[in-house]
This record gives sequence, structure tokens and C-alpha cells, in this order.
Amino acid sequence: MLLNDIIQKHPAEKTAFIFKDQYTTYGEFRKKVEDWAVFLQSQGVKQGDRVGLFSKNSTDFVAAYFAVVRAGGIVVPFNFQLIAPEIAYIVKDTGMKVLLARKKLDVQKALLDLGWEQEFKQFTFEEMAAPEGAELTEYPMDEMSPAAIIYTSGTTGRPKGAMLSQGNLVHNTQDFMAITRMRKDDTALCVLPMYHCFGWICTVCANLYIGATQVVQETYQFGDAMNLIKKYNVNTMCGVPTMFQLFVKGATSEELAHFRFFISGGAPLSRVLYDAFAKKFGKHVQEGYGLSEATPVTTFNRVDKTKQGSIGLPIPNVEVKLVDENFNEVPVGAVGELCVKGPNVMLGYWNRPKETAWTLRDGWLHTEDLAYRDEEGWIFIVDRLKDMIISSGENVYPREVEEVLVAHPDIKEAAVVGIPDKLRGQAICAYIVTEDGGARDKRMIRKYLLSKIAAYKVPREFIFCDQLPRNNTGKILKKVLRDQSVETLVQRK
Repeated sequence: MLLNDIIQKHPAEKTAFIFKDQYTTYGEFRKKVEDWAVFLQSQGVKQGDRVGLFSKNSTDFVAAYFAVVRAGGIVVPFNFQLIAPEIAYIVKDTGMKVLLARKKLDVQKALLDLGWEQEFKQFTFEEMAAPEGAELTEYPMDEMSPAAIIYTSGTTGRPKGAMLSQGNLVHNTQDFMAITRMRKDDTALCVLPMYHCFGWICTVCANLYIGATQVVQETYQFGDAMNLIKKYNVNTMCGVPTMFQLFVKGATSEELAHFRFFISGGAPLSRVLYDAFAKKFGKHVQEGYGLSEATPVTTFNRVDKTKQGSIGLPIPNVEVKLVDENFNEVPVGAVGELCVKGPNVMLGYWNRPKETAWTLRDGWLHTEDLAYRDEEGWIFIVDRLKDMIISSGENVYPREVEEVLVAHPDIKEAAVVGIPDKLRGQAICAYIVTEDGGARDKRMIRKYLLSKIAAYKVPREFIFCDQLPRNNTGKILKKVLRDQSVETLVQRK
């Protein structure tokens, strides 16, 4: 099955999308995809050409994505928060011929600064009209045909483009669907950014595959989300932890009583939030785990069983192995790097053969995430390999310390990072956002931690702040914090 096959079987009159009170049926959506694919080919897009897509969430974003693939191209979705030099880098890196956007972007100077002088066309969605009488050229395609290049967040350097095939997209959609029990009569809130794999597979493609209706929110605002939930009787959603935190604070149990399930990903779901949500709404948030290189879903909690703090079990057709530095599988309870194998694993990084070979060595996708398995096979993420702190020869996992910190009633959020230290190699630094009215008392926090965790895990430095830097899926940008902590501590001296 190819990507466009997933939208073909549903009744033409069934509503596929509701966006800004505009209804689009499956029949109308299929026609737009076909017309736009013909338009792209009329503008010179050939099989394998890279086509950019820059837009906030909308029905047109989805139609453009499908149209690019239908035309034989490879779609490159942009994070709409990127600025001109970052956009230009991806344009040049992919050799992009065409960019589709809600509004045309002013990136010519940034492209010239990079030495990119090749022809580069831009079209708005309103300009995409198929020429009269033109017909679509059918290119031979199969499951291994490249369909999308998803650029990683680039929090540790220049972003890399994970190249995903048609089979990656379809198989991950099917295998995710197999454990979530979505139904064609569902109405889903589509609020995650569509350019990101999580939102694209778990909301957009999954609901299109089953034939459900999606209520699209351009960008997340809590009040608007609650209005959409009430107006259209939304009963399922995928979100990030910050969204569920806002539900706990601002929604009543009655307002969400009709929901069938809530799914969380993109960033770790704290145990405190997991418990608070379950207590207030009587439902457990199902947490999963994934990464762009795996299209993204690899593991997930089940509808009939969830474990607090766990990312669940591998989804169907996906294998997971936890290994040591010599690629030996670690025993139950021991921490190892999480490696993945399955039809969801990317083809490789675009034009990065060395990075591809390293990440896909031994025939497995090396995630650089550290995890352990319990006796029943459920997997628990410990931390990122690169985020692990080695202080005075002891391994410290920031996530463990963060969980203890956010359990304190005065602390709203916390992030722990390692910073250079001549004596210890690395010292532990905690960034803390307090609750309204919460005391910013370092001595109190240190004393609290000493009662909960070993002394060597207690941060040496505490930095209070009003908010933590995050990317658009809610993941805390720890590289930013590491850089800021060094600057802050230097200024103190």
C-alpha cells in the first residue's frame, strides 16, 4: 500500500476535515490532492524532486503533502517557526526545486548568502490550479520509494534530514492504528504540528486511514481547543505533556467525560502529571515513544493496560533491543541503549552516508536513548545518552532528578543538565520554574532532594527561571540550558 491509497476507500460525502468552520469531505479532499498533483507536474516537478511545504496546520497542508507524493515528489515539511537562514539551509541541503506555502517566503538573500543560485519556485496554495485538460503522469512507485524528508530539530548542531519511504509512512500508520482502537465515527482534535512526524502519523494519517473526522486547530491555544472540543464533540486527541497539564488546570471532568482516549508523546510525561490527570478525569493518558528516524512510533502503552512512567511495549512489527556499548543485550532491569528494527525505520539521512551508517549500524536504528525493561517487558526511558551526566565517576540520569523535583508542591517544572567542572568532570545544574507563590529557596530544595535521592545526584547549582525553552513539540532544549548555565555561572563569578 502507498500513502495515497489510505484516502481512497472512504465515502465521498463523509467529512474528513473541519478547519475554521469549513467542512471538507473525503471526496473533495481526494479531488484537491489529484488536481494539485497535476499542477505540480505542470510546474516541472518530476519523480524524486524535493518540494518544500511551509504552513501552519490546515486542510491545505494535508492536501499539499499528499499531492507532492502523488506527483512523484519528495515532500520536505518545514517547522513554521524557522527563520530565513534556517529555511535556506534546508532548501540548499535538499536541492529543493519548489516550495509551497500559505504565503511566499522572503528567503532569496539567505539563499544567496549560502551561495545557492539555482532556480527556486514558490507557490501559494491559492495559486495551485491544475491546467485545463492536463493529466497526471503515473510514475512507478513502491513501498521503498522516498516520500518525505523530515528534518530533526537540530538542537545539537545542523539538522539532518531523515528520509522516509512510502512504506515507512503507511506501515507505521497501520501498526500504530492496530493498538489504539481508533474508529471511523471518531472526531479527533488535530492540534499537534503537522510538519512533525508525531502529529502527521498519529493524528493526520491514522484518522485518514480509519476514515474519521479531524477538527484542525491551526496552532494550540487552550481556550480555542476547549471551544472546538465542545462545538464538534471531539472525543480523541494526541498531544504533548504541556497540553495535558493545561487540561488539569483549566478543564472540568465533565468537559472531557466523552473522550475515548488521550495519547501523549513528543516529550516525557511526568509521573506527577500522569497521576493528576487520572485523578481528575478518570482516564489514563497513554504514553508512547518515537523519533523522526522511526516515522516515529516504536512503542506504546495499550488501551487495556498502561504503566505509569512507561513508554509501553513495541508496536506490532517493530523490534526493540536494549544494548550495552558492545551491542550485547542487557538483562532485565539493566540500562541500555534503545535500538529499533522494523518497517518504520528510515531509509537513511539525506546526503549523509557516514551519519546513516553510524545510526543504522548492526542493522538496527540506534536511538541514543537509554532505557530498561521490567519483568513483563514494559520499557522505561531513563534519559538521553548525550544528556547523561558523569560526575565524579558516577552516572546521573537527569530525568530521575527532574521527576523528584517536580513532585515538590512548590515546583512547576524542572530541567537538569551537566556543566563543566574541573574537579568532578561535570557538575549537576537544575533549572527550576516555581508554582505561583512558590518559594525560590535553594537550601530548602537541596534539603528536600537529600531526603529523596543519593547525595551525588543532588545538583550543585540551582537556577530559577520563569519558563524553560522548548521546541514546538514541547521538548525542553537542553543544549540551550547548558549554554545558558555556563554563561550564568561565569557572570556570578
